[in-house]
Amino acid sequence: MILESGRWFWLTVGVISVALLVLLSPILTPFLVGAFLAYLGDPLVDRLEGWKLSRTLSVTTVFVAIFLLVLLFFLFLVPVLETQVKLFISTVPRYLDWGVNMLGPYLNENFGVDPSVLEMDRLKGVIASHWKETGGFIRNAIQTISKSGFVVLGWVANLALIPIITFYLLRDWDRMVAYIDDLLPRSIEPLVAKLARESDDVLGAFLRGQLLVMMALACIYALGLWLVGLEFALLIGLIAGLVSFVPYLGLIVGVGVAGVAILFQTQDVFNLFWVFAVFGVAQVIEGTVLTPLLVGERIGLHPVTVIFAVLAGGQLFGFFGVLLALPVAAVLAVIMRHVHETYKQSQIYGIETPEMPPAIELDDSEEKSRG
Repeated sequence: MILESGRWFWLTVGVISVALLVLLSPILTPFLVGAFLAYLGDPLVDRLEGWKLSRTLSVTTVFVAIFLLVLLFFLFLVPVLETQVKLFISTVPRYLDWGVNMLGPYLNENFGVDPSVLEMDRLKGVIASHWKETGGFIRNAIQTISKSGFVVLGWVANLALIPIITFYLLRDWDRMVAYIDDLLPRSIEPLVAKLARESDDVLGAFLRGQLLVMMALACIYALGLWLVGLEFALLIGLIAGLVSFVPYLGLIVGVGVAGVAILFQTQDVFNLFWVFAVFGVAQVIEGTVLTPLLVGERIGLHPVTVIFAVLAGGQLFGFFGVLLALPVAAVLAVIMRHVHETYKQSQIYGIETPEMPPAIELDDSEEKSRG
């Protein structure tokens, strides 16, 4: 009976799929990471195939490029970032003292606020003790995975599986898509294919487009602030670039943090001009080059949707949920758009206008008498 009804059949498939995701979520993380990397690299593979390279050679080239970038990130960028974070944390107490000395007299004279109520000494102690307890990123990771031999084996297994999964998914990506399309019932295949294409456009606009824009902005911010002479150029540039998926948030955060840092470092207000120049040039490059070239006219996920999806996924399923959040949000956004369009065209939304009474035809005698 269930198989005879398409509605009940797909409802059963959906419930079983969700139950399997919940039960298997502890082991699915490397598969999701591999699928994420394969999804990002598949367009490059297809482009290399268009240049008359074989699929295997194209996959190998993209695979090596992806993992060289990942390796360079962990070998060089992470230690530099950790060093800058440590230096920044050690400098925070001096930032607080400088801020109290600058703003304290103003607050006292104009608002009657005694700077002592801010309890800066206690705040500095909390920051210092918290950093000593937490330590660095790398040391925390090593301590976490070294608490149990099984945890170490799990981490090693996952790290070893990710490259293997990525390679095979990249090689067979188009074949898997065609296989799934062939499995769909022919009655719903056109609708599912349309929704899948729209979901790919939405997700691709964010992952492939907006992610590249964020990385490019982070590089521009960091390079510009480094040329200005800012001590924490890499850290501030990376933070401003990462939060730039929310319109103007990266600009506001970057200008605010970099402005305070350059004032504290040089004690010269004129250097604020160079900070404004760096972010102004970056915004011009983003609006005229980066966004039109990398994102184009595609409509990605709304920034609020991205924030909510990531937080909700992390709350429900941890790191696995964070990885799954964006694909699920993209599909749901497309489905809701389709439901909205269907609703606007349905009789539920439409207002039926009363039918007009049929026109009364006049015979020749009546027409003559009226004439």
